[in-house]
Amino acid sequence: MIRLFETHHIRPVTELDGLWDFATLPGNEEDTGEYPYRLVVPGCWEQHSELATYRGRGVYRRMIRIDEAVSLRLAFKGVSHTAKVFFDGELITEHYNAYTAFTAKVRGVQPGLYELRVEADNSFGEASSLHVPNDYYTYGGLIRPVALEKIGDCYLEDIRFIPSCHESGWSGEITAAVCNDSPHARTVQLRGTLGQEILDFGSITLLPGPGKVTTVTRTFRFADVIPWSGSTPRLYELQLELMLPGVAEPFDDLVERVGFRVVEAREGAILLNGEPVFLKGFNRHEDHALAGPSLPLSLMVGDLELMKGMGANAVRTSHYPNDERFLDLCDEQGWLVWEENHARGLSIEQMRNPNFISQCEAVNHEMVTHHVNHPSIIIWAILNECASDTEEGREHYRRQLNQIRGLDSSRPLTFASHHREKEKCFDLADIVSVNVYPQWYTDEDPGELCDRARAWADELGGKGKPMIVSEFGADGYYGFRSPARVKGSEERQADILELNLAAYLKRPYLSGLFIWQFCDCRVTEATGWLLTRAMTKNSKGVVDEYRRPKLACDVVRKYYNGQ
Repeated sequence: MIRLFETHHIRPVTELDGLWDFATLPGNEEDTGEYPYRLVVPGCWEQHSELATYRGRGVYRRMIRIDEAVSLRLAFKGVSHTAKVFFDGELITEHYNAYTAFTAKVRGVQPGLYELRVEADNSFGEASSLHVPNDYYTYGGLIRPVALEKIGDCYLEDIRFIPSCHESGWSGEITAAVCNDSPHARTVQLRGTLGQEILDFGSITLLPGPGKVTTVTRTFRFADVIPWSGSTPRLYELQLELMLPGVAEPFDDLVERVGFRVVEAREGAILLNGEPVFLKGFNRHEDHALAGPSLPLSLMVGDLELMKGMGANAVRTSHYPNDERFLDLCDEQGWLVWEENHARGLSIEQMRNPNFISQCEAVNHEMVTHHVNHPSIIIWAILNECASDTEEGREHYRRQLNQIRGLDSSRPLTFASHHREKEKCFDLADIVSVNVYPQWYTDEDPGELCDRARAWADELGGKGKPMIVSEFGADGYYGFRSPARVKGSEERQADILELNLAAYLKRPYLSGLFIWQFCDCRVTEATGWLLTRAMTKNSKGVVDEYRRPKLACDVVRKYYNGQ
């Protein structure tokens, strides 16, 4: 399943899930054509018992039968961590980053049987600035769905929908990107529907290709709109179709689901459709003991049900863009989502990697352009706990925040800081967000620390901005009970969360909380500070890696439900 709705009613799409041939490529070994494994796609190779700790290169293979002369577009929703794609033995694209989607095209394919190979690599190295040993695990493989599309010379590449509300009612700015692979200029008609409204973009002249993309933007007014909110998550299907002049039947289409809502950060509050909202959230990693990062829909739904049962209304996609099927669920159920790019805990030395700027820009661009239509995403964020306490780091934060504003100015921006009074970038963001761990890493009083953090933010450029406590929590090892309530026990974890929640929910200047974290997750096995992660897990989840609840769940339920 690629999405929770059909993205095309006209364009033929084949999902390539199932069993693929697989072989490891340790070191500099080349593909020999021998594939000793059959692995599930989407999935990670760590799901196989012999590959549970394998880090390096691996190659997937699948045979594809084509019954007509056609051009193909391959859509990969996530390959970890880098990918090389070969069609019929020829390299057709390369991609960096496990958590953002990419595509590849093959023109003029004749009928026959073809080999599709995807080389994935989850090893660490100088070529990667973002994929480093970290407090979560980077699995290997085709971790998200893959699809094969049949396309013509002209096709719809993308749709962007940005809603706005005025005294006269709702309107939506719709941008369509149309690709022309023909060597000649083409004229097409672009039309569509959104709900009951007919959308007519008129005639569009496409510049000659190959691969030339022409964008067109129109603003339409919409009557009788039901706004999207947490309590009424009303979604509308937006379908655009391409037609040749004088031909009644369309030859290509693209479908998105959208919602009408406006998000603002002003006067110290986060406003959704003009009303203040308070985020009662969890930080959540895409990780499960049985599925790794490739959670099937049933487990995604289960996670949301568990969080909802504890009274939560918000999710932070720590620390990377999430699977679009999970975001589709959030759209449908009215969750409020903070989505962030892929960069966590990087020092200024790591940010000096020569690939850092370009790789961050690529991730930011893919995150925003691919996920901009999700109404549940109300905040974009960047660079969790990176070097925002330095002047050199500040330039990176400024550059990336400006990039995202240029891509989408309809959502407020933030980043999670742990630098306290040394922070240098609060003035660049729309929302001030702080990671604090009182009673776990320090003995500080949560309420007093929160008040100090508000004062630091006011002094350092964040005065008047909404504030979120973006991380707080404590380790709790599932099943470890202690009458002495020692650190690491479920009792101590519950105590610490209660002290934090009781304090923060009394602070009227806060606009949200995100507990670290929803579920225990696997971490990179390494030396240094990662040795502090017993059993190679981050055990601050209120449920464990199998989703078994700890005592902390009852505490969260009590406070998030206002009992």
